Amino acid sequence: MSHPTDNLVRLRYDVDAVELRDDSGSADGSGRTMFGHFAVFDSWTEINSIFEGRFLERIRPGAFRETFRERANQIRVLYDHGHDPSIGNKPLGAPDVLREDKRGAYYESELFDSSYVDELLPALRAGQLGASFRFRVSGEEWNEPKRANERNPDKLPERSITSIDLFEFGPVTFPAYADASAGVRSVTDDFLQHFEDPMFVARFTERAGLLVTEKVLASLPPNGRPDAVRNDVPADGGSESDDEARAQARALIRARRALLATV
Repeated sequence: MSHPTDNLVRLRYDVDAVELRDDSGSADGSGRTMFGHFAVFDSWTEINSIFEGRFLERIRPGAFRETFRERANQIRVLYDHGHDPSIGNKPLGAPDVLREDKRGAYYESELFDSSYVDELLPALRAGQLGASFRFRVSGEEWNEPKRANERNPDKLPERSITSIDLFEFGPVTFPAYADASAGVRSVTDDFLQHFEDPMFVARFTERAGLLVTEKVLASLPPNGRPDAVRNDVPADGGSESDDEARAQARALIRARRALLATV
């Protein structure tokens, strides 16, 4: 059994995914400390993805322990995974607290005092945003059920994630799924679709590095992705390095499309 394990994205819209509190600890939405659980443990969820396949998944307690201990200073708090055209790669704050508790992966982040963060505050205070995280599966266990049950009536393969390398997390505006009881769904497809946008590729390359970007582009499936590559990125008075990043992003996309044409 083979399923992708790198640059996966999960989304939560539960009430405790993204909250705000002030310095006194009051969670009345008036403060600038964002907190919540961007992932919960032992919650079975159906993943139905062009990129990943169809299966049930849960995250086991302890899955974030190592990444919190060893990579805390490399984890970023971003809005919409850096895709927003106004905010881009700018971090919303530092991950001041990252820990596991009985419920799941808990975070606290004091939001920066900046205009681009201020623009998000009304949506945050109104509870209109969910929480999402991008990660790599570094430990997993699979089970092939022989009998159907209430949790898994279709006898789908079951993945238990035992270890995760966390890259980034933060608020997102992906639409909530109709089945609110599911809590989390695979939005990896939505995230990877952005790689047809040269500006997103440029921003992603800036924070993740060229080798990671090349690896992501090479991993995209030939089916289920948009055929058109956006070349209409407007000139925004950016620097020479911005122009070079766009050119590099377009070159990467052209190389990927040429490779797919030979398949």
